[in-house]
Amino acid sequence: MPSESSNSKPCPIKTVVVLVQENRSFDHMLGWMKSLNPEIDGVTGQEYNLLSTTDPNSTRVYFGDRSEFVDPDPGHSFDAIYEQVFGVPWGQSSSGDVKVATMNGFVQQAESVQKGLSEVVMNGFRPEVVPVFKELVMEFAVCDRWFASIPTLTQPNRLFIHSATSHGIVNNETKKLIHGFPQKTIFDSLDEAGFSFGIYYQYPPSTLFYRNLRKLKYVKNFHQYDLEFKRHCEEGKLPNYVVIEQRYFGTKLIPGNDDHPSHDIAEGQKLVKQVYEALRASPQWNEILFLITYDEHGGFYDHVPTPTGVPSPDDIVSDDSFKFQFDRLGVRVPTILISPWIEPATVLHRPAGPYPTSEFEHSSIPATVKKIFNLKEFLTKRDAWAGTFDVVLNRETPRTDCPGMMSYTAGASKTASSWRCK
Repeated sequence: MPSESSNSKPCPIKTVVVLVQENRSFDHMLGWMKSLNPEIDGVTGQEYNLLSTTDPNSTRVYFGDRSEFVDPDPGHSFDAIYEQVFGVPWGQSSSGDVKVATMNGFVQQAESVQKGLSEVVMNGFRPEVVPVFKELVMEFAVCDRWFASIPTLTQPNRLFIHSATSHGIVNNETKKLIHGFPQKTIFDSLDEAGFSFGIYYQYPPSTLFYRNLRKLKYVKNFHQYDLEFKRHCEEGKLPNYVVIEQRYFGTKLIPGNDDHPSHDIAEGQKLVKQVYEALRASPQWNEILFLITYDEHGGFYDHVPTPTGVPSPDDIVSDDSFKFQFDRLGVRVPTILISPWIEPATVLHRPAGPYPTSEFEHSSIPATVKKIFNLKEFLTKRDAWAGTFDVVLNRETPRTDCPGMMSYTAGASKTASSWRCK
């Protein structure tokens, strides 16, 4: 049975802001933050994979800190992730259902795609290379046990973010995405209860893959990020639930800022800084909880085993050759939580409930929004199971020492940068 919460205090949060970046694992992006805060379950440099999982004498490839500009896009399909997590290529197991996640197949899988690719997946960023994240991790909170909802690609995971299900898909199925998915979303739940939401987009928003959001009544909920986000912050007009949709594609003149390889992470750092500054300067700041996470790990190494025994959201089995039952999570991804109600250097580990097996994953977003706004019902069995991150609000009063306006300066290299308070 779910555990009961003893916290009866009203939640100070009236606006939840969500930014979901693309295709990076926790160890790859934030693992080396452990050097700044030992409580973070990051990396030490002793982590490794063998070149061959079946040969104990094969070469060891250790995890390093040499990531800068990442050009190759590592494998992150359902079958590629299976091999990364379990160390066995998909189809070589008699049942296709290995129970123990060893996290020892990243090197083997990468090398099967391209010789030398293991060097890409087995390296992470030094804290000074991602200075905006470095500052936010030390000033607010990091969750070191947040997983992708399913072990697969971007769009199925993004569907989970606002609806706690992918409605049975484990691939980026173009025809189905264009047709739109029918499940109820957290946007619908908020609207039914009289709360507001806004989607601030830079390119055509992926939230339109939810069929319900194509309804005429929701047209005014979509806003051009560059024209309206900062102004709404300044005027104190942000809605109760805010979703930032970044530039998923890039050109020579306008680079992508979603962190998807081969997009320069410096652009993603600038975007996060820009959003943070606008929120920090808003009269609504003391009522805001800002969450940054990633849709999936993108094929990059992470040492934390992926959870199994996870409840299927709606008992739909994928209708492809995988016949996936949605009973295990994907690889751990970076997650940072920001609010004046959070003590500096907070680390959020595994949730205390609502069930003994509960974890933080993308369905934690609708679960937390439901809890904060006291919405009527869960969307699926998955968000009913997922941990809620409102527990990160660990202060009695809002802080007055949050970093103010920041300066971020790109240097000569694509990742050389600095962050300083003005």
